[in-house]
Amino acid sequence: MDLLYKRNLALLIWISLCLNKADVTAYNGDGYPPLWNLTSGNIEDFSNEANKTTINFWNYLDRMSAYRILLNVSGNLLNMTETENKRNVLWGLPLQHGWQYQTGRLEDTSKMETRAHRSVDQTMISPRSWWACMNYYLSAIPFLGAVDAGLFKGITHEIELIYPDESESDFCYSIKDCKASSSEAMEEWKTFFEFIKSSSQITEGSSPQSSKEDEILLHMWKAHVESIKSGLTKCSKRLNYLSTQERTFGRSWATAVEFIAATQFSTDFENTNTFQVYLPHRLLTEGDKAPNIADFTQGQNMVLSSLQLINKVNTFSGGLLLKLWKKAMCSEDGRTIGRELILNIATEPGFAISKMIAIIKELIKNFACEVLKKKEK
Repeated sequence: MDLLYKRNLALLIWISLCLNKADVTAYNGDGYPPLWNLTSGNIEDFSNEANKTTINFWNYLDRMSAYRILLNVSGNLLNMTETENKRNVLWGLPLQHGWQYQTGRLEDTSKMETRAHRSVDQTMISPRSWWACMNYYLSAIPFLGAVDAGLFKGITHEIELIYPDESESDFCYSIKDCKASSSEAMEEWKTFFEFIKSSSQITEGSSPQSSKEDEILLHMWKAHVESIKSGLTKCSKRLNYLSTQERTFGRSWATAVEFIAATQFSTDFENTNTFQVYLPHRLLTEGDKAPNIADFTQGQNMVLSSLQLINKVNTFSGGLLLKLWKKAMCSEDGRTIGRELILNIATEPGFAISKMIAIIKELIKNFACEVLKKKEK
């Protein structure tokens, strides 16, 4: 066991050295997703005919409107209507979708080798896009999960999603349909929204991360991870439409989400915007080799390189790195340190190393954490 910990200690310190090199880049703009002012926050604004509400999740504005509706409904339940609901942990979903849109990742990547930024009037989402496919499971599934949980009082008619132009079998289009094809993700999102309904104690003036908010984040991240698992299975063929570098980045990002999820990190408006400046501002091409991509900032280069490194080490170790990380996050102390590491990884020189060592100590202390939890149950 001592040898195993020494190896893991060396591995985590090596990764922390790489992560610690990221720099800071100021976020430009007001922080809202592209075209946010054109979206609707009311479910009744969608097409309603013959007692059936239809939503086109292959249109950027419709998909983003669905997110805005979820933010409004959950924000009202949690008394977060002040300061524009910005502490709502669901902000991570629309902000990520906006980044995908702005960087051309929602377009048909099977036809072009190089891509310019999408113009503001192009709102069609391609079913051939790996990112768009993955995001479908982080937009349509949460939305239908909220409907199933009864968040929309007074809506008695059926919600049905419009089919894409191709690959219809890769997606689901109603509560019943999605329960059949993505049962775990649907169940976790329903559980999350049911918990939201019973957790009205969270307010704008509450502590930065109260115990109730921790529980909300626990349920949210469980649902988030299940959506990604569903997407990875259904969307895999679309990876062939991406460059080798973009494909590696996509896989690395999916892995990174599980590391972030283990910390119960709050994906509110501010936190999500803080980190999106470090994500690639365009699709990666075959010639892009981080950390030396000429038109990327130092922070973008180093974060991209670090994500790829973490995914590579985790894959090479058969998932051991992620298992150890989750074990370190088993206690609130471990998760607190993990969140601080994420928040400060690119802003405080030397911070990552000290915090990573603290996490390793927590890992050692929590070696039997899962066993203890089972005994308590």
